[in-house]
Amino acid sequence: MLKVSKLALSIMLGTTSCLTYASDIDAMQKQLQQLQQQMQQLQLQLQEAEKQSQQQAKKQQQLDSQVAKQQAQVEQQIATAEPKQKKQGIRVGGAVRTNFSHTSYDDGNKNRGGDFDFDIFRVNFAGDVGDVKLNAEIRFFDYMTAVKYAYAAYDFADDWQVQAGITKVPFGNWPYNSHNYFFGTTYYIGLEDDHDLGVLFKRKIADNWQLDLGFFKNDELGGVDGYVDDRSDRYSYDVVGFRSADEGIYDTPQQNAIGEYNTFSGRYGYHFEHNGGTTELGISALAGGLHDGVDRAGDYHAWAVHLNSTMGAWNLQLQHGEYQYDIDNVNRMAVGAYGFYDSIAAEATMTNANIAYSVPVEWGPVTNLQFYNDYGIIYDKSDNSTDTWMNVTGFSVAAGGLFTYFDLVHAKNQPFVGGSIAGDSDETERRFNINIGYYF
Repeated sequence: MLKVSKLALSIMLGTTSCLTYASDIDAMQKQLQQLQQQMQQLQLQLQEAEKQSQQQAKKQQQLDSQVAKQQAQVEQQIATAEPKQKKQGIRVGGAVRTNFSHTSYDDGNKNRGGDFDFDIFRVNFAGDVGDVKLNAEIRFFDYMTAVKYAYAAYDFADDWQVQAGITKVPFGNWPYNSHNYFFGTTYYIGLEDDHDLGVLFKRKIADNWQLDLGFFKNDELGGVDGYVDDRSDRYSYDVVGFRSADEGIYDTPQQNAIGEYNTFSGRYGYHFEHNGGTTELGISALAGGLHDGVDRAGDYHAWAVHLNSTMGAWNLQLQHGEYQYDIDNVNRMAVGAYGFYDSIAAEATMTNANIAYSVPVEWGPVTNLQFYNDYGIIYDKSDNSTDTWMNVTGFSVAAGGLFTYFDLVHAKNQPFVGGSIAGDSDETERRFNINIGYYF
């Protein structure tokens, strides 16, 4: 019995030991699992930390790249600005133009089938010297030499520029009240593309409006007592005298010579956008004195309202106004330009209506065509002469450095079309004209 009891006791102790050992193994396995979970969490945290580190490195790389790009842009701007400073100086350009005409008022011209002549050679100067801009144009004809403009300009504010010298008188549709080679009827009374000696303040287009204000001491040839051989040797028309009853309309004014002086001119334009383009509505006015070389002989003034509208390929110009030269008992004035003298009524009304259509093309060197019809009339004249009117139908061709006008002109009492603004003809004259210009 004792042996059996010892055997049972041994079995019981062995069983207990095995159970204890199994329990220890379970505990160790649990601890191992916990360690494995902790390791996995640590690995995830490490991966997250590496990911953040990579993102930070990428951001730093992007920042470095952006800084390098900005530095390159600054260096490029500096490099670009330096040559501009070195390019200061005077640039020279110009044009050579020839002209073919076939007219109804010259029998010799008709018999020859028209004439082909040299028109002009012109030289343009433009450039910067410091902050001052210089611009000039001189024109050489067979029969005269004329300075069209010559002025210095300075931008004294963000939107303002001042010009001093022979500069353009601000009046009417800008820069021209026409599209054709012959300009409009207003050119021949000195109210289109006129240039005189003075000072011009120009406000650039800002807040939809612009303003030009000018004071002109006298015309471009020095006024009534300018030191020139011939007061008709000029590009733009100016009054040079008044006509007595016994003078012809083309005579040289001698005893009745006068000149413009102390003229104030202003032009205001309001610009607005609309479907297909922009429109400018404007008003212009000028007033000045007339001097006979000793005393004030009278005064003169003019005004006009005008519209210049672009709608897609179309351009419409409208202008209406009046002018008056006020000298006692005088109703006809002498004007000079292009080497000869002519006459205009001392007072009249003027109206213009022009339309044009531009077509961009790719025909070899030809890049643009513009078709136009320009009409102008001068009426209600103080000298009771017949109305002056001119209608120009034509087109212009731009081809590289070549620019050509093809014009068919019908007119009555119109300079360069067989008449004078002071004429009294009832005949409508015709002129077919081709002007070819090479610009360089």
